Amino acid sequence: MDIKLFWKDVLSQNQRSLQGYFHEDAVIRWHCSNELFTVSEYIRANCEYPGQWAGKIERIEETADSIITAVRVFPKDHSSSFHVVNFCKIENGLIVEMDEYWSDDGAAPEWRRRMNIGKPIR
Repeated sequence: MDIKLFWKDVLSQNQRSLQGYFHEDAVIRWHCSNELFTVSEYIRANCEYPGQWAGKIERIEETADSIITAVRVFPKDHSSSFHVVNFCKIENGLIVEMDEYWSDDGAAPEWRRRMNIGKPIR
């Protein structure tokens, strides 16, 4: 499976192409919002999400049967920013399980800024 092409299709909300990455019985979990999706539900949620999106894969790790990615996702107007860590279990070149953890990007909390530790990554 071409994970870079997968993310290109996710970010462009390419409904037609997304179906081809998944086994028909795949399970998709968005843990941060406690949601479990079928493939068709995931594609609908992704493709009907408001706005136009862009992103950058920051890290890819692969094992014999899985692909893990960390991706920065943002609207094309750069009005906000998110990070997602995505775990895909692959069988016969198709996703059979996908677990995603989404987070809003933002400043460190005030209590930690008062500690005067750390520095920005970028």
